[in-house]
Amino acid sequence: MPVMKTGSDSHRLDRVVAEARRNREERERGYREQALKLYPWVCGRCAREFSRENLSELTVHHRDHNHDNNPPDGSNWELLCIYCHDNEHSRYLDANQSKGGERRDTGTTFKPFAELGALLKKPE
Repeated sequence: MPVMKTGSDSHRLDRVVAEARRNREERERGYREQALKLYPWVCGRCAREFSRENLSELTVHHRDHNHDNNPPDGSNWELLCIYCHDNEHSRYLDANQSKGGERRDTGTTFKPFAELGALLKKPE
């Protein structure tokens, strides 16, 4: 039988998830804004140009796949359209899979739920 969460547990989980999302969005906004100031609004792969109207389709790609490596000079970033960005990550995962026979993403260190257990513990 499934265990029913009490109202306070549910609200607490909602708060934790909302806070994690806000933190991720803040972090992304920080390096995204920096990258958009440093680089022309052009996809680094397909050379598609972007304007304010479609800028949401331009993403910041971390060259080393480490989302915590955000040097202020932007040397770990490149701007890619959403299609080229998806393709880049697919190629990266495929390369890892062919090397070890299993699908793993060894270059990524970002762990969005790393502290979730500690946040959910009841205060003593």
